[in-house]
Amino acid sequence: MDWLKDHVPLLAIKASGSRNNKTFKPKKNIPEGTHQYDLMKHAAATLGSGNLRMAVLLPEGEDLNEWVAVNTVDFFNQINMLYGTITEFCTEESCAVMSAGPKYEYHWADGQTVKKPIKCSAPKYIDYLMTWVQDQLDDETLFPSKIGVPFPKNFLSIAKTILKRLFRVYAHIYHQHFREVVQLSEEAHLNTSFKHFIFFVQEFNLIDRRELAPLQELIDKLTSKER
Repeated sequence: MDWLKDHVPLLAIKASGSRNNKTFKPKKNIPEGTHQYDLMKHAAATLGSGNLRMAVLLPEGEDLNEWVAVNTVDFFNQINMLYGTITEFCTEESCAVMSAGPKYEYHWADGQTVKKPIKCSAPKYIDYLMTWVQDQLDDETLFPSKIGVPFPKNFLSIAKTILKRLFRVYAHIYHQHFREVVQLSEEAHLNTSFKHFIFFVQEFNLIDRRELAPLQELIDKLTSKER
């Protein structure tokens, strides 16, 4: 299976004409008029230039927490849209366990309502995961959208957990559904979104290398072209 074509157009994911922009969960919007909205527009403009390495850099004078928050929301929306295109193929029957290839299986626990990890199908796991992320993003004490409201001291730790879990959705899509992604002509959007995600988490050291192991070969291919 060839995950990467010789040429992947560097298009911002927002330019995707993806199947009527169907999403798996409701899109998370950043309120207009906020500083985070301005940061999001800056990120979108830089992405539009096609230089993903530059797009992830912290803008001069900006707060790291705010930058990570805006991008985490954006990645949630991107993954939401990408997974939304293949939900009909990711079923209880076809994906009875949440896996990323034969060597990696994920069991769900959120540490609150589900404290002991449970084995479940991929669609159920991803539903739990995306609902959990949505709840974090909607929590104003964790992701404040109002100017002057401080981020919690452990914000980066929270963001790392969210991004680590979002990575698992990419890993599942690549390992179990790449054939369908190609049939839908979505592979350029998937590759660009994932490359953007990887550059971002690498830039700020947000995901442990061992967590990335299921897609390490792909990550090496994607990033080697830009060194």
